[in-house]
Amino acid sequence: MSITNETSISDFLLLGFSQHTEQQPLLFGLFLAMYLVTVLGNLLIILAISSDPRLHTPMYFFLANLSFTDTCFSCTIVPKVLLNIHT
Repeated sequence: MSITNETSISDFLLLGFSQHTEQQPLLFGLFLAMYLVTVLGNLLIILAISSDPRLHTPMYFFLANLSFTDTCFSCTIVPKVLLNIHT
């Protein structure tokens, strides 16, 4: 007799952050502020590294790539979260 662990997930349901409508503007503002700070900070890091020739070393190239990746991830995920909170 063989016992196996089998799990089958057929779908994913995002229920939202809050069912209370009075908290939704606060959540929207909080996520929007974090999004803008994240994007602005990452763009400033990329701009600083690309504008200063002394920072053209492998470590700063890696940091610029991480900032770019974080910006792409934030620009993909957070607007959908903001749309879900708004609607």
